[in-house]
Amino acid sequence: MFLLIVLGICHAVGVASAARALFTARSPQGAMAWVMGMITFPYVAVPLYWILGRNRFLGYVASRREGDRVVDALAPELDHFRAFPDPRAPDLPGLFPVLERLAELPFTSGNAVTLLIDGQATFEAIFADIDAAQSYVLVQFFIIRDDTIGRALRDRLVAKARAGVAVHLLYDEIGCHTLEAAYLDSLRQAGVRVSAFNTTLGWRNRLQLNFRNHRKIVVVDGRSAFVGGHNVGDEYMGKSQRLGHWRDTHIRCLGPAVSLVQLTFAEDWYWATRETLALDWEMRHAKAGNMPVLVLPTGPADDIESCDLFFLQAITAARHRLWIVSPYFVPDQEITSALQLAALRGVDVRIMLPLHPDHKLVYLASFSYLPDLETLGVKFYRYVNGFLHQKVILVDDVMASVGTANCDNRSFRLNFEITMAVADPEFIRQVEAMLLADFACCQPVSADDYEDRTFVFKTAVMLSRLLSPIL
Repeated sequence: MFLLIVLGICHAVGVASAARALFTARSPQGAMAWVMGMITFPYVAVPLYWILGRNRFLGYVASRREGDRVVDALAPELDHFRAFPDPRAPDLPGLFPVLERLAELPFTSGNAVTLLIDGQATFEAIFADIDAAQSYVLVQFFIIRDDTIGRALRDRLVAKARAGVAVHLLYDEIGCHTLEAAYLDSLRQAGVRVSAFNTTLGWRNRLQLNFRNHRKIVVVDGRSAFVGGHNVGDEYMGKSQRLGHWRDTHIRCLGPAVSLVQLTFAEDWYWATRETLALDWEMRHAKAGNMPVLVLPTGPADDIESCDLFFLQAITAARHRLWIVSPYFVPDQEITSALQLAALRGVDVRIMLPLHPDHKLVYLASFSYLPDLETLGVKFYRYVNGFLHQKVILVDDVMASVGTANCDNRSFRLNFEITMAVADPEFIRQVEAMLLADFACCQPVSADDYEDRTFVFKTAVMLSRLLSPIL
């Protein structure tokens, strides 16, 4: 009798959860899969659904209110630095007003953006600015390791904290699951304010285990900001014995956009700690440079799937060139269809992916898109000179973006990300030259790279694609 009661309760919970999935699943296919699974086999499907099936990050609204308060206070300065004051101007690319609405922030003028290629240039620039900090340092990474580069960062933060500079470090607890407590304790003992992002903060959020804060941000004194693909680990310096050279891209930004990168950190910090940071919010024109820059933070707390829509709009807006570089390529059907249409319009669509994978399932899943895309003219390349980890998009001669978002479901719907979109001809030329050098280190890929494989390989590819919603 007891067993029957337990089974009855399990099935009742399964039906209730299925009803919820019917209204909240990300797609009709996902809704069908969850409903069938939880009704027929609730013992496994229900726990998986409540961990993996959630489509909205709950509780972040308080952080957004804090951010809105800052934006309201910055409104006069934002209007002053607005790069494109008339969204209906006939010579304004249609891409820009849409992206501004997605970000709920404008492109700001008066910025200077420096392209940082690979780990050496990136961490030299970050460390130089940290060493020169006078008031505060904000640091946020998805992964931090206690190795050579990790200890170099720690030592600088400790030195600054002991010198009276306010230092705040925010990390993702899943990304940093191997980081020893001693590393964080040494920072706290020196006066560094340290916090995990605390994805599961609050009783309603105990099962929010599938979300990540994937952002990589450094802000110094409200004067300079760094955003890009590098985490903190020796592999990002090209010291991985398995992967070898690590190809990645970061940017350093000076100017009004720094305040908006800082705002993204401040919102995340408020979520994690419920503390409002005392920061310098004055917007300053960079001494050299007048680049229009949009700061686009995206994540599962957004009312709409803003990261997915960013990719979709960039693809749709392309008229003669669309180059996408991502280490992980598991697009949804909308992105796949948009890429097909871009190729049919005659756009030079190129997708650059790594040859050597760091995540096998994602690598396998990417093969499944070759037949549908390559046959229509989308060109695929695999980078052979080590591991490719940069996240870069180039749209015509109109916009180049560098950030943390990959072209996959996790970035579209599950991760907190940040992208910097730059609408400056000289910066676009620099990104073009960088990517042309990268393409020279690639080998082209065709649909035959999938079609000519064994049945076992194809089966592994399709099974990996089935897991794409959680990869």
